[in-house]
Amino acid sequence: MARSSYVEPSALGLVLAALQPANRLVFEVMLTTGLRVGDVLRLTTAQIERQRFTVREQKTGKTRRVWIPAKLQLQVLQQAGRLYAFEGRNDWRKHRTRQAVWKDCSRCARFFQHSGSVPKGTVSPHSARKVYAVDEYHRTGNLDVVRQKLNHDPAHAATTLLYALADKLDDKALRALGKQK
Repeated sequence: MARSSYVEPSALGLVLAALQPANRLVFEVMLTTGLRVGDVLRLTTAQIERQRFTVREQKTGKTRRVWIPAKLQLQVLQQAGRLYAFEGRNDWRKHRTRQAVWKDCSRCARFFQHSGSVPKGTVSPHSARKVYAVDEYHRTGNLDVVRQKLNHDPAHAATTLLYALADKLDDKALRALGKQK
């Protein structure tokens, strides 16, 4: 099974509505910027205050400029900590953990999976990155723009393609693509 799946906006909306407010804001920043959850959690209050800032991605070490809309910026700042925009539970000098966000997301997704509103095993924090990629591709129609916004390496165009077309590919198609490598 894929690391995360594309989630239809209606299903993702249900999960977002049920998340703890700070975790919902983490997802909203991810959906707006395409950043990974760990990179969003490492954002400082000072960065959010600037609205447009540079982020060094933890996974790749690459830098990237991002912008947060004013309304989202205000919401994040209203709950921001002294140092980190998403402060840790027990120590203001540490940011919230990826595990805390994942646990809340998993709890909310399971609730909606019981009713059939959210497909089993589809929602994770990384799902927001795929939704961002699909939205960017629909908005621009340009895979290179999506690649640049996700900060993917040009040599790995297939990765960008998987993200940008995630709404068209199901798990069965993804497994078949994986076997062709």
